[in-house]
Amino acid sequence: MAYTIAVEGLRKRYGDVQAVDGVSFEVAEGEFFGILGPNGAGKTTTLEIIEGLREADAGELSVLGLPPWPRNPKLLPRIGVQLQASSFFERLTAREQLQTFGSLYGVPAKKADAMLEAVGLDDKADVRVEKLSGGQAQRLSIACALVHDPELLFLDEPTAALDPQARRNLWDVLQKINTEGRTIVLTTHYMDEAEILCDRVAIMDRGTILKLGPPPVLVRGLDAPARISIATGVLAADAARRLPGADEVADDGVSLVISTRDPSAVVAAMAAENALTGVQIRGATLEDVFLDLTGREYRA
Repeated sequence: MAYTIAVEGLRKRYGDVQAVDGVSFEVAEGEFFGILGPNGAGKTTTLEIIEGLREADAGELSVLGLPPWPRNPKLLPRIGVQLQASSFFERLTAREQLQTFGSLYGVPAKKADAMLEAVGLDDKADVRVEKLSGGQAQRLSIACALVHDPELLFLDEPTAALDPQARRNLWDVLQKINTEGRTIVLTTHYMDEAEILCDRVAIMDRGTILKLGPPPVLVRGLDAPARISIATGVLAADAARRLPGADEVADDGVSLVISTRDPSAVVAAMAAENALTGVQIRGATLEDVFLDLTGREYRA
């Protein structure tokens, strides 16, 4: 297995705060790898160390076979970085932004138009960046990280604060980039995003990795009931509680939800009661795994 990134025992402390505490993982060539965690979990610090933006206190680290720290001139042209907050040059159009970023790597100016098309912004080439929507600005930020054709792309919460349509459009862009052979490392707060995009995810909290693996494997490993829901009034709550296989029943006046570890038995019994109108069945998701590992308390 060719590893694009290999991390072993990574540590970083800020005063009394152990931001990263013995993190170890590998990222395979061509993999879409996600790092998930609540606020303060250590995701961004871990990413910044791998990118060569911060020095680790301890641990071993290799990126594309090279150490990222001290800043490695041989490594920089091979990686692309999209930070949590991106800044653009004032008064420049989208095309001019890309041409400027590309010039730092000796990329021909004509490459800007190809990259704008790749991220779906070819019709915004002559629009100044302050006139772009949030989703368009995020796509431009990714184009800037890709303009020099890197092998490895880092994305730190690229869809934060985007509306659902913009998020979905950006997912399409990222999937296309990955299928072209690039390795992508993503941090995100959105579990559905990680579940759809990532080959594997590492769930972090308090500076450590709690679980690591493909999202479907992590979900299957969680002992969580299925939830079957129908509209309130289709079946009485007392009747639902008597169904074979029903563990818990909740009715909030809008939906009646049956929790069960034997959904086939419950659905069969509901069919016998002619109570399948509008039925929805939901199994565990990556969000359930995340909450099971990190808890439900609010993190500022």
